[in-house]
Amino acid sequence: MLSRVNTVAFNGLEILNVELQVQISAGMPAFTIVGLPDKAVAESRERIRAAFTSLGLKLPAKRITVNLTPADLLKEGSHYDLPLALGLLVGMEVVAAEKVAPYFVLGELGLDGSLVNVNGVLPAALAAKKQGLGIICPEAQGSEAVWAGLDKILAVNSLLQLINFFNDNGTIPLPQAKRAESSRINADLKDVKGQETAKRALEVAAAGAHNLIMSGPPGAGKSMLAARLPSILPPMTTAEAIETSMIHSVAGELKDGSISFERPFRAPHHSASTPALVGGGRKARPGEISLAHNGVLFLDELPEFARPTLEALRQPLENGSVAISRVNSHTVFPARFQLIAAMNPCRCGNLGLPGLECSRAPKCGEEYRARISGPLLDRIDIQIDVPAVNPFDLAAAPAGESSAVVRARVVAAREIQKKRLASLGRPDLLTNSQLTGKMLEETAVLDDEAQKLLLTYAEKNRMSARAYHRTLRLARTIADLQNENKLLRIHVAEALSLRWKMPDYK
Repeated sequence: MLSRVNTVAFNGLEILNVELQVQISAGMPAFTIVGLPDKAVAESRERIRAAFTSLGLKLPAKRITVNLTPADLLKEGSHYDLPLALGLLVGMEVVAAEKVAPYFVLGELGLDGSLVNVNGVLPAALAAKKQGLGIICPEAQGSEAVWAGLDKILAVNSLLQLINFFNDNGTIPLPQAKRAESSRINADLKDVKGQETAKRALEVAAAGAHNLIMSGPPGAGKSMLAARLPSILPPMTTAEAIETSMIHSVAGELKDGSISFERPFRAPHHSASTPALVGGGRKARPGEISLAHNGVLFLDELPEFARPTLEALRQPLENGSVAISRVNSHTVFPARFQLIAAMNPCRCGNLGLPGLECSRAPKCGEEYRARISGPLLDRIDIQIDVPAVNPFDLAAAPAGESSAVVRARVVAAREIQKKRLASLGRPDLLTNSQLTGKMLEETAVLDDEAQKLLLTYAEKNRMSARAYHRTLRLARTIADLQNENKLLRIHVAEALSLRWKMPDYK
Protein backbone atom coordinates (compact mmCIF):
# COMPACT_ATOMS: atom_id res chain seq x y z
CA MET A 1 0.00 0.00 0.00
CA LEU A 2 1.25 3.50 -0.87
CA SER A 3 0.29 6.43 1.38
CA ARG A 4 0.98 10.12 0.73
CA VAL A 5 1.39 13.06 3.15
CA ASN A 6 1.94 16.73 2.28
CA THR A 7 4.82 18.53 3.94
CA VAL A 8 7.32 21.28 3.06
CA ALA A 9 10.98 22.14 2.59
CA PHE A 10 12.45 25.58 3.19
CA ASN A 11 14.68 27.68 0.96
CA GLY A 12 15.00 30.83 3.01
CA LEU A 13 11.41 32.08 3.28
CA GLU A 14 10.38 30.22 0.12
CA ILE A 15 8.18 27.19 0.77
CA LEU A 16 8.74 24.17 -1.46
CA ASN A 17 6.10 21.45 -1.58
CA VAL A 18 7.30 17.99 -0.57
CA GLU A 19 5.21 14.86 -0.92
CA LEU A 20 6.17 12.15 1.53
CA GLN A 21 5.36 8.70 0.14
CA VAL A 22 5.36 5.60 2.33
CA GLN A 23 5.18 2.09 0.88
CA ILE A 24 4.79 -0.98 3.07
CA SER A 25 5.44 -4.13 1.05
CA ALA A 26 6.30 -7.77 1.52
CA GLY A 27 9.94 -8.65 2.00
CA MET A 28 12.70 -8.70 4.59
CA PRO A 29 12.03 -6.19 7.42
CA ALA A 30 13.71 -2.89 6.58
CA PHE A 31 13.11 0.85 7.03
CA THR A 32 14.64 2.93 4.23
CA ILE A 33 14.36 6.69 3.64
CA VAL A 34 15.31 8.04 0.22
CA GLY A 35 15.06 11.47 -1.43
CA LEU A 36 18.21 13.26 -0.19
CA PRO A 37 17.49 13.21 3.57
CA ASP A 38 19.98 14.86 5.90
CA LYS A 39 21.13 13.37 9.21
CA ALA A 40 18.12 14.71 11.17
CA VAL A 41 15.69 13.11 8.70
CA ALA A 42 17.56 9.79 8.69
CA GLU A 43 17.47 9.69 12.51
CA SER A 44 13.68 10.10 12.50
CA ARG A 45 13.40 6.31 12.09
CA GLU A 46 14.53 5.76 15.65
CA ARG A 47 12.37 8.57 17.06
CA ILE A 48 9.30 7.15 15.30
CA ARG A 49 10.08 3.61 16.40
CA ALA A 50 10.33 4.72 20.04
CA ALA A 51 7.21 6.91 19.81
CA PHE A 52 5.17 4.03 18.36
CA THR A 53 6.39 1.72 21.14
CA SER A 54 5.28 4.23 23.80
CA LEU A 55 1.78 4.23 22.21
CA GLY A 56 1.58 0.44 22.11
CA LEU A 57 2.08 0.30 18.35
CA LYS A 58 4.58 -1.79 16.46
CA LEU A 59 6.01 -1.24 13.02
CA PRO A 60 5.02 -4.02 10.64
CA ALA A 61 7.65 -6.66 10.01
CA LYS A 62 7.78 -5.75 6.34
CA ARG A 63 9.82 -3.68 3.95
CA ILE A 64 9.11 0.03 4.60
CA THR A 65 10.29 2.51 1.97
CA VAL A 66 9.88 6.25 2.46
CA ASN A 67 10.40 8.58 -0.52
CA LEU A 68 10.66 12.35 -0.14
CA THR A 69 9.79 13.86 -3.50
CA PRO A 70 11.13 15.73 -5.41
CA ALA A 71 14.08 13.42 -4.92
CA ASP A 72 16.73 15.93 -6.05
CA LEU A 73 15.85 18.47 -3.33
CA LEU A 74 17.84 18.25 -0.10
CA LYS A 75 15.51 17.59 2.87
CA GLU A 76 16.79 19.15 6.10
CA GLY A 77 15.34 19.34 9.60
CA SER A 78 13.40 17.35 12.14
CA HIS A 79 9.97 18.62 11.02
CA TYR A 80 9.62 15.54 8.79
CA ASP A 81 9.06 13.29 11.86
CA LEU A 82 5.30 13.85 12.12
CA PRO A 83 4.49 13.53 8.40
CA LEU A 84 6.57 10.35 8.27
CA ALA A 85 4.73 8.94 11.30
CA LEU A 86 1.35 9.83 9.77
CA GLY A 87 2.36 8.20 6.50
CA LEU A 88 3.14 5.00 8.38
CA LEU A 89 -0.14 5.17 10.29
CA VAL A 90 -2.06 5.56 7.02
CA GLY A 91 -0.16 2.60 5.56
CA MET A 92 -0.96 0.55 8.68
CA GLU A 93 -4.64 1.58 8.31
CA VAL A 94 -4.69 3.21 11.75
CA VAL A 95 -5.65 6.56 10.19
CA ALA A 96 -7.71 7.14 7.03
CA ALA A 97 -5.77 8.66 4.11
CA GLU A 98 -8.52 11.14 3.16
CA LYS A 99 -8.37 12.75 6.62
CA VAL A 100 -4.64 13.52 6.32
CA ALA A 101 -4.67 14.63 2.68
CA PRO A 102 -5.94 18.26 3.11
CA TYR A 103 -3.09 19.32 5.45
CA PHE A 104 0.53 20.37 5.43
CA VAL A 105 2.18 18.41 8.27
CA LEU A 106 5.14 19.61 10.36
CA GLY A 107 6.45 18.46 13.74
CA GLU A 108 9.27 16.74 15.57
CA LEU A 109 8.50 13.67 17.67
CA GLY A 110 9.76 12.99 21.15
CA LEU A 111 10.46 9.39 22.20
CA ASP A 112 7.22 9.39 24.21
CA GLY A 113 5.12 10.49 21.25
CA SER A 114 4.93 14.13 22.26
CA LEU A 115 5.44 16.89 19.70
CA VAL A 116 8.42 19.23 19.83
CA ASN A 117 8.42 22.73 18.31
CA VAL A 118 9.98 23.17 14.87
CA ASN A 119 11.06 26.16 12.80
CA GLY A 120 9.04 27.70 9.98
CA VAL A 121 5.41 27.08 10.97
CA LEU A 122 4.30 30.64 10.05
CA PRO A 123 5.63 30.66 6.44
CA ALA A 124 4.35 27.09 6.00
CA ALA A 125 0.89 28.20 7.19
CA LEU A 126 0.90 31.13 4.74
CA ALA A 127 1.79 28.72 1.92
CA ALA A 128 -1.00 26.37 3.04
CA LYS A 129 -3.46 29.28 2.94
CA LYS A 130 -2.52 30.06 -0.68
CA GLN A 131 -3.00 26.43 -1.69
CA GLY A 132 -6.29 25.97 0.13
CA LEU A 133 -4.87 23.51 2.66
CA GLY A 134 -4.78 23.36 6.44
CA ILE A 135 -1.82 22.67 8.70
CA ILE A 136 -0.93 20.17 11.43
CA CYS A 137 1.73 21.43 13.83
CA PRO A 138 2.86 21.32 17.49
CA GLU A 139 0.34 22.77 19.94
CA ALA A 140 2.56 25.64 21.12
CA GLN A 141 2.91 26.92 17.55
CA GLY A 142 -0.75 26.85 16.58
CA SER A 143 -1.11 30.59 17.16
CA GLU A 144 1.50 31.21 14.43
CA ALA A 145 -0.81 29.52 11.94
CA VAL A 146 -3.76 31.64 13.12
CA TRP A 147 -1.91 34.82 12.02
CA ALA A 148 -1.77 33.32 8.51
CA GLY A 149 -5.57 33.43 8.39
CA LEU A 150 -6.04 29.64 8.40
CA ASP A 151 -9.18 28.09 9.79
CA LYS A 152 -8.07 24.46 9.34
CA ILE A 153 -5.44 24.14 12.06
CA LEU A 154 -4.69 21.03 14.08
CA ALA A 155 -2.31 22.11 16.84
CA VAL A 156 -1.63 18.97 18.88
CA ASN A 157 0.59 18.09 21.81
CA SER A 158 1.13 14.43 20.96
CA LEU A 159 0.78 11.82 18.25
CA LEU A 160 -1.84 10.04 20.35
CA GLN A 161 -4.08 13.14 20.40
CA LEU A 162 -3.88 13.33 16.61
CA ILE A 163 -4.72 9.63 16.18
CA ASN A 164 -7.74 9.96 18.48
CA PHE A 165 -8.98 13.02 16.57
CA PHE A 166 -8.73 11.32 13.19
CA ASN A 167 -10.65 8.35 14.62
CA ASP A 168 -13.40 10.61 16.05
CA ASN A 169 -12.35 10.03 19.65
CA GLY A 170 -11.63 13.62 20.62
CA THR A 171 -11.63 17.25 19.59
CA ILE A 172 -8.83 19.71 18.98
CA PRO A 173 -9.70 23.34 19.78
CA LEU A 174 -8.75 26.07 17.31
CA PRO A 175 -5.74 27.98 18.73
CA GLN A 176 -5.93 31.71 19.44
CA ALA A 177 -3.67 34.38 17.98
CA LYS A 178 -1.18 35.70 20.54
CA ARG A 179 0.73 38.97 20.67
CA ALA A 180 4.09 38.97 22.42
CA GLU A 181 4.49 41.22 25.42
CA SER A 182 7.16 43.89 25.40
CA SER A 183 10.54 42.50 26.40
CA ARG A 184 12.34 45.84 26.52
CA ILE A 185 13.21 47.97 29.50
CA ASN A 186 11.34 51.25 29.83
CA ALA A 187 13.87 53.45 27.99
CA ASP A 188 12.67 57.01 27.41
CA LEU A 189 14.30 59.79 25.41
CA LYS A 190 13.84 62.20 28.31
CA ASP A 191 16.49 60.20 30.21
CA VAL A 192 19.13 61.69 27.90
CA LYS A 193 20.42 65.00 29.32
CA GLY A 194 21.83 67.49 26.85
CA GLN A 195 22.74 66.28 23.33
CA GLU A 196 19.89 68.26 21.75
CA THR A 197 21.48 68.05 18.29
CA ALA A 198 21.81 64.29 18.55
CA LYS A 199 18.21 63.92 19.75
CA ARG A 200 17.01 66.01 16.82
CA ALA A 201 19.03 63.79 14.46
CA LEU A 202 17.45 60.72 16.08
CA GLU A 203 13.97 62.17 15.51
CA VAL A 204 14.70 62.87 11.83
CA ALA A 205 16.16 59.37 11.44
CA ALA A 206 13.03 57.83 12.99
CA ALA A 207 10.65 59.92 10.87
CA GLY A 208 12.18 58.89 7.53
CA ALA A 209 13.80 55.54 8.47
CA HIS A 210 17.21 57.04 7.65
CA ASN A 211 20.52 55.40 8.54
CA LEU A 212 22.56 57.19 11.23
CA ILE A 213 26.15 57.14 12.48
CA MET A 214 27.33 58.87 15.65
CA SER A 215 30.96 59.65 16.47
CA GLY A 216 32.12 60.84 19.86
CA PRO A 217 34.23 60.06 22.92
CA PRO A 218 33.32 57.25 25.32
CA GLY A 219 30.50 58.16 27.68
CA ALA A 220 28.99 60.83 25.43
CA GLY A 221 25.69 58.91 25.24
CA LYS A 222 25.83 57.27 21.81
CA SER A 223 24.63 53.82 22.94
CA MET A 224 22.05 55.43 25.22
CA LEU A 225 20.60 57.37 22.29
CA ALA A 226 20.54 54.31 20.04
CA ALA A 227 18.76 52.23 22.68
CA ARG A 228 15.97 54.82 22.79
CA LEU A 229 15.31 54.90 19.07
CA PRO A 230 12.71 52.07 19.27
CA SER A 231 10.74 54.13 21.80
CA ILE A 232 10.04 56.83 19.17
CA LEU A 233 9.38 54.50 16.24
CA PRO A 234 5.78 53.70 15.28
CA PRO A 235 4.66 50.10 15.88
CA MET A 236 4.68 47.73 12.94
CA THR A 237 1.57 47.20 10.88
CA THR A 238 0.07 43.70 10.84
CA ALA A 239 1.62 43.04 7.42
CA GLU A 240 5.06 44.18 8.63
CA ALA A 241 4.76 42.12 11.83
CA ILE A 242 3.91 38.95 9.89
CA GLU A 243 6.70 39.58 7.36
CA THR A 244 9.25 40.04 10.17
CA SER A 245 7.87 37.10 12.16
CA MET A 246 8.29 34.81 9.15
CA ILE A 247 12.04 35.42 9.32
CA HIS A 248 12.10 34.86 13.08
CA SER A 249 10.02 31.69 12.63
CA VAL A 250 12.51 30.22 10.14
CA ALA A 251 15.35 31.17 12.50
CA GLY A 252 13.57 29.54 15.47
CA GLU A 253 13.25 32.79 17.42
CA LEU A 254 9.46 32.96 17.81
CA LYS A 255 8.54 32.07 21.38
CA ASP A 256 5.29 30.16 21.99
CA GLY A 257 3.89 31.21 18.63
CA SER A 258 3.52 34.83 19.74
CA ILE A 259 3.83 37.62 17.16
CA SER A 260 5.54 40.85 18.23
CA PHE A 261 4.46 44.24 16.89
CA GLU A 262 7.55 45.95 18.30
CA ARG A 263 10.19 46.78 15.74
CA PRO A 264 13.22 44.49 16.12
CA PHE A 265 16.34 45.96 17.71
CA ARG A 266 19.42 43.86 17.01
CA ALA A 267 22.81 44.78 18.44
CA PRO A 268 25.45 42.16 17.46
CA HIS A 269 28.91 42.31 19.02
CA HIS A 270 31.72 43.64 16.84
CA SER A 271 33.31 40.18 16.77
CA ALA A 272 30.36 38.89 14.67
CA SER A 273 31.40 37.07 11.50
CA THR A 274 30.13 37.91 8.04
CA PRO A 275 27.69 34.93 7.91
CA ALA A 276 26.39 35.87 11.38
CA LEU A 277 25.68 39.41 10.21
CA VAL A 278 24.37 38.94 6.66
CA GLY A 279 23.30 35.29 6.85
CA GLY A 280 24.74 32.04 5.62
CA GLY A 281 26.15 28.87 7.07
CA ARG A 282 25.52 25.32 5.90
CA LYS A 283 21.73 25.77 6.02
CA ALA A 284 21.74 29.44 4.92
CA ARG A 285 20.15 30.83 8.07
CA PRO A 286 19.05 34.48 8.21
CA GLY A 287 21.65 36.82 9.68
CA GLU A 288 21.31 39.82 11.97
CA ILE A 289 20.39 42.16 9.12
CA SER A 290 17.42 39.95 8.22
CA LEU A 291 16.40 39.47 11.85
CA ALA A 292 16.37 43.29 12.03
CA HIS A 293 14.01 43.51 9.01
CA ASN A 294 11.51 46.38 9.49
CA GLY A 295 13.48 47.40 12.56
CA VAL A 296 16.87 48.64 13.76
CA LEU A 297 20.37 47.18 13.45
CA PHE A 298 22.72 48.84 15.96
CA LEU A 299 26.45 48.39 15.34
CA ASP A 300 28.44 49.74 18.26
CA GLU A 301 32.18 50.31 17.83
CA LEU A 302 31.69 50.23 14.05
CA PRO A 303 35.40 50.36 13.06
CA GLU A 304 36.08 47.28 15.21
CA PHE A 305 33.98 45.09 12.88
CA ALA A 306 35.98 43.20 10.27
CA ARG A 307 36.33 45.17 7.04
CA PRO A 308 34.80 42.45 4.80
CA THR A 309 31.85 42.17 7.20
CA LEU A 310 31.11 45.89 6.93
CA GLU A 311 31.49 45.88 3.15
CA ALA A 312 28.91 43.08 2.96
CA LEU A 313 26.33 45.59 4.24
CA ARG A 314 26.58 47.84 1.20
CA GLN A 315 24.28 45.89 -1.13
CA PRO A 316 21.55 45.14 1.48
CA LEU A 317 21.49 48.83 2.46
CA GLU A 318 20.65 49.69 -1.15
CA ASN A 319 18.38 46.77 -2.11
CA GLY A 320 16.59 45.89 1.13
CA SER A 321 17.44 42.21 0.67
CA VAL A 322 20.42 39.88 0.83
CA ALA A 323 21.18 37.01 -1.56
CA ILE A 324 23.14 34.06 -0.14
CA SER A 325 24.63 31.90 -2.88
CA ARG A 326 25.97 28.41 -2.35
CA VAL A 327 27.05 25.71 -4.80
CA ASN A 328 23.67 23.96 -4.60
CA SER A 329 21.33 26.77 -3.52
CA HIS A 330 20.49 30.44 -3.91
CA THR A 331 18.57 31.95 -0.99
CA VAL A 332 17.18 35.47 -0.67
CA PHE A 333 16.18 36.98 2.68
CA PRO A 334 14.50 40.37 3.21
CA ALA A 335 16.83 42.89 4.90
CA ARG A 336 15.17 46.30 4.97
CA PHE A 337 16.61 47.63 8.21
CA GLN A 338 17.57 50.98 9.68
CA LEU A 339 21.30 51.08 10.41
CA ILE A 340 22.38 52.93 13.54
CA ALA A 341 26.13 52.95 14.15
CA ALA A 342 28.38 54.39 16.84
CA MET A 343 32.13 54.89 16.97
CA ASN A 344 34.86 56.64 18.92
CA PRO A 345 37.02 59.27 17.17
CA CYS A 346 40.05 56.99 17.60
CA ARG A 347 40.97 53.72 19.29
CA CYS A 348 41.58 55.31 22.71
CA GLY A 349 38.59 57.65 22.28
CA ASN A 350 40.38 60.79 23.47
CA LEU A 351 41.22 62.41 20.14
CA GLY A 352 40.50 66.14 20.33
CA LEU A 353 40.55 66.24 24.17
CA PRO A 354 43.57 68.34 25.28
CA GLY A 355 45.81 66.52 27.72
CA LEU A 356 44.19 63.15 27.11
CA GLU A 357 45.29 62.40 23.55
CA CYS A 358 47.77 59.60 22.97
CA SER A 359 51.20 60.24 21.46
CA ARG A 360 50.06 59.15 17.99
CA ALA A 361 47.33 61.79 17.62
CA PRO A 362 46.00 62.79 15.12
CA LYS A 363 47.41 59.91 13.04
CA CYS A 364 45.61 57.34 15.18
CA GLY A 365 42.27 58.97 14.41
CA GLU A 366 42.89 58.97 10.67
CA GLU A 367 43.82 55.29 10.72
CA TYR A 368 40.80 54.43 12.86
CA ARG A 369 38.35 56.27 10.61
CA ALA A 370 39.94 54.70 7.53
CA ARG A 371 38.56 51.33 8.66
CA ILE A 372 35.18 52.49 7.36
CA SER A 373 35.12 52.78 3.59
CA GLY A 374 33.84 55.86 1.80
CA PRO A 375 31.17 53.92 -0.17
CA LEU A 376 29.72 52.58 3.11
CA LEU A 377 29.66 56.04 4.71
CA ASP A 378 28.02 57.38 1.57
CA ARG A 379 25.07 55.07 2.24
CA ILE A 380 24.50 56.50 5.72
CA ASP A 381 22.12 59.47 5.51
CA ILE A 382 22.82 61.13 8.87
CA GLN A 383 26.37 61.48 10.17
CA ILE A 384 26.78 63.49 13.37
CA ASP A 385 29.38 64.28 15.98
CA VAL A 386 28.29 63.57 19.58
CA PRO A 387 30.59 65.59 21.89
CA ALA A 388 31.07 64.85 25.58
CA VAL A 389 28.63 66.63 27.91
CA ASN A 390 30.16 68.85 30.58
CA PRO A 391 29.21 67.57 34.08
CA PHE A 392 28.06 71.07 35.10
CA ASP A 393 25.80 71.24 32.03
CA LEU A 394 24.60 67.72 32.78
CA ALA A 395 23.54 68.68 36.31
CA ALA A 396 21.79 71.86 35.14
CA ALA A 397 20.14 70.41 32.02
CA PRO A 398 16.33 70.53 32.14
CA ALA A 399 14.28 67.44 31.42
CA GLY A 400 13.85 66.98 27.68
CA GLU A 401 10.85 65.83 25.69
CA SER A 402 9.54 62.35 26.41
CA SER A 403 9.56 59.61 23.82
CA ALA A 404 5.76 59.78 23.60
CA VAL A 405 5.87 63.44 22.48
CA VAL A 406 8.57 62.84 19.88
CA ARG A 407 6.87 59.66 18.72
CA ALA A 408 3.67 61.58 17.97
CA ARG A 409 5.59 63.86 15.56
CA VAL A 410 7.31 60.86 13.99
CA VAL A 411 4.00 59.05 13.44
CA ALA A 412 2.45 62.19 11.90
CA ALA A 413 5.41 62.58 9.52
CA ARG A 414 5.23 58.94 8.49
CA GLU A 415 1.50 59.26 7.77
CA ILE A 416 2.29 62.14 5.41
CA GLN A 417 4.89 60.00 3.64
CA LYS A 418 2.57 57.01 3.44
CA LYS A 419 -0.25 59.04 1.83
CA ARG A 420 2.16 60.71 -0.60
CA LEU A 421 3.64 57.42 -1.74
CA ALA A 422 0.17 55.89 -2.12
CA SER A 423 -0.85 58.83 -4.32
CA LEU A 424 2.17 58.05 -6.53
CA GLY A 425 0.93 54.51 -7.00
CA ARG A 426 3.42 52.93 -4.57
CA PRO A 427 1.43 51.87 -1.49
CA ASP A 428 4.11 49.22 -0.85
CA LEU A 429 6.58 51.98 0.12
CA LEU A 430 6.23 53.68 3.49
CA THR A 431 9.10 56.12 4.15
CA ASN A 432 11.28 58.73 2.46
CA SER A 433 14.35 56.53 2.73
CA GLN A 434 12.79 54.37 -0.01
CA LEU A 435 12.39 57.23 -2.51
CA THR A 436 14.33 56.72 -5.73
CA GLY A 437 14.62 58.21 -9.21
CA LYS A 438 11.51 59.85 -10.59
CA MET A 439 9.61 59.60 -7.30
CA LEU A 440 12.31 61.63 -5.58
CA GLU A 441 12.16 64.29 -8.29
CA GLU A 442 8.37 64.54 -7.93
CA THR A 443 8.29 64.67 -4.13
CA ALA A 444 11.45 66.66 -3.27
CA VAL A 445 10.71 69.93 -5.10
CA LEU A 446 13.16 72.69 -4.07
CA ASP A 447 12.48 76.40 -4.11
CA ASP A 448 15.10 78.61 -5.82
CA GLU A 449 17.13 79.44 -2.68
CA ALA A 450 17.17 75.83 -1.51
CA GLN A 451 18.34 74.62 -4.91
CA LYS A 452 21.08 77.22 -5.07
CA LEU A 453 22.36 76.23 -1.62
CA LEU A 454 22.39 72.52 -2.42
CA LEU A 455 24.10 72.90 -5.80
CA THR A 456 26.76 75.22 -4.39
CA TYR A 457 27.49 72.82 -1.54
CA ALA A 458 27.52 69.78 -3.87
CA GLU A 459 30.02 71.42 -6.23
CA LYS A 460 32.28 72.69 -3.47
CA ASN A 461 32.41 69.34 -1.63
CA ARG A 462 32.36 67.10 -4.71
CA MET A 463 29.20 65.38 -3.50
CA SER A 464 28.44 62.05 -5.18
CA ALA A 465 25.10 61.45 -6.90
CA ARG A 466 24.14 59.06 -4.09
CA ALA A 467 24.96 61.63 -1.41
CA TYR A 468 23.02 64.29 -3.35
CA HIS A 469 19.91 62.11 -3.48
CA ARG A 470 20.23 61.12 0.17
CA THR A 471 20.41 64.80 1.12
CA LEU A 472 17.17 65.39 -0.80
CA ARG A 473 15.48 62.52 1.05
CA LEU A 474 16.68 63.93 4.34
CA ALA A 475 15.38 67.40 3.50
CA ARG A 476 12.04 65.86 2.48
CA THR A 477 11.75 64.21 5.91
CA ILE A 478 12.64 67.44 7.75
CA ALA A 479 9.94 69.24 5.76
CA ASP A 480 7.43 66.50 6.61
CA LEU A 481 8.15 66.94 10.32
CA GLN A 482 7.12 70.58 9.84
CA ASN A 483 4.20 69.65 7.54
CA GLU A 484 5.68 71.65 4.66
CA ASN A 485 5.00 70.57 1.09
CA LYS A 486 7.89 72.35 -0.65
CA LEU A 487 11.54 72.06 0.38
CA LEU A 488 12.84 75.40 1.66
CA ARG A 489 16.37 76.63 2.24
CA ILE A 490 16.08 75.92 5.97
CA HIS A 491 15.23 72.27 5.29
CA VAL A 492 18.19 71.80 2.96
CA ALA A 493 20.50 73.61 5.38
CA GLU A 494 19.53 71.28 8.23
CA ALA A 495 19.87 68.25 5.97
CA LEU A 496 23.38 69.32 5.00
CA SER A 497 24.29 69.89 8.64
CA LEU A 498 23.28 66.29 9.34
CA ARG A 499 25.43 65.03 6.46
CA TRP A 500 28.45 65.53 8.70
CA LYS A 501 32.09 65.38 7.80
CA MET A 502 34.28 63.93 10.54
CA PRO A 503 35.87 66.65 12.70
CA ASP A 504 39.41 67.57 11.79
CA TYR A 505 41.52 67.43 14.97
CA LYS A 506 44.80 68.56 13.39
